[in-house]
Amino acid sequence: MKRATCLLLLAGALVGGCADDGMRDLHAFVEEVKARPAGPIKPVPEIKPAETYTYSATNRRDPFVPEAPDAAPTQQATAGGPRPDPNRRREELEQFPLDTLRMVGTLEQNEETWALVQSKDKTIYRVQSGNHLGQNDGRITRITEEKIELTELIPDGAGGYLERQATVALAGIEGSMPR
Repeated sequence: MKRATCLLLLAGALVGGCADDGMRDLHAFVEEVKARPAGPIKPVPEIKPAETYTYSATNRRDPFVPEAPDAAPTQQATAGGPRPDPNRRREELEQFPLDTLRMVGTLEQNEETWALVQSKDKTIYRVQSGNHLGQNDGRITRITEEKIELTELIPDGAGGYLERQATVALAGIEGSMPR
């Protein structure tokens, strides 16, 4: 019993001595930092006022008002070009961006070639020439075993539309992005 009590007291003394030793240098450093004299506070820098400039638009066109004479011919020139049909019923694959659609195969039925297109939700659709794909009124013009060719209508920024050729290549073949 005496031996167990002695070991217990010895272990307690060792543990107590270790805990105090590791903090002495930290306490000394904190006291040293607190004893240092405080330095002077730098004054707030003086802010110089910006120079003002008054714009005089005498005999000059206001840059924020569009020029009416030049804008009308541009709109007239593009008004006769291709336009999407607002009354056409939208097809299922027109809700997806073209770069999210993948061609996964072709099939022939009654001498017609059909393409199999997978959407981003993994649903497979069967399309043929004349169907529409993508969000830019893309109409399929040709289907081959390697790709689907289509013509998209892109807004030109002046009220009209431009035709752009695009392709959706068979999955696994390079160049499956629209061009």
